[in-house]
Amino acid sequence: MIVIMLGPPGVGKGTQAKLLSEARGYRHVATGDLLRAARREGTELGRKAQAFMDRGELVPDEIIIGMVEEVLGAVDPEGGVILDGFPRTVPQAEALADSLDRLGLSVDRVLLLTAPDEVLVKRVAGRRSCPVCGKVYNVHFNAPAEDGRCDACGSELVHRADDDPETVRNRLGVYRRQTEPLVDFYRNGAGAAVVEVDGNRSVDTVQSALFEAVDGRGAGT
Repeated sequence: MIVIMLGPPGVGKGTQAKLLSEARGYRHVATGDLLRAARREGTELGRKAQAFMDRGELVPDEIIIGMVEEVLGAVDPEGGVILDGFPRTVPQAEALADSLDRLGLSVDRVLLLTAPDEVLVKRVAGRRSCPVCGKVYNVHFNAPAEDGRCDACGSELVHRADDDPETVRNRLGVYRRQTEPLVDFYRNGAGAAVVEVDGNRSVDTVQSALFEAVDGRGAGT
């Protein structure tokens, strides 16, 4: 089972991908994690990626695709993989399809999480994180007991610069431009069922809907 999880910043795809992978025993693959692991382990692809990052450049698609292909080639045929936020563009999707074809695999489901932009802005702009223990809060939905302080360790919480409301709206614009063609790519003959799931609900409700979608009980298009 090859599942792609798509959705805009703040919609909860990372959280849901992790929950789904844990519940079903699937491998959760996020490109950021792959890059960090490859750099840490000093693999050939990791060294190539590091050279681009050291220059402040984006890692080319072919390196990312190579890392993903290595993971897919090592997956238990009886298991599954959840690709979290990847591919992001049609060229990446085409390259992924070529890699899967070489492995005798194909994408089975594309799970598209959605939510209104203003909800997403509130979720992302309200995030605060602890630099010491990693605990994450939201001033609107899950505020710490003491404003600006971590409940767990008492450290001062930080607000990422790219999480300010205007930057979040710009990121949403980039997502719309990149991802709408990608969704159309899968809907128009790429062979995978696209299932849209309302992400503006409780974590448990969204999780149940995603389970139904993976099992083929959700409404696919």
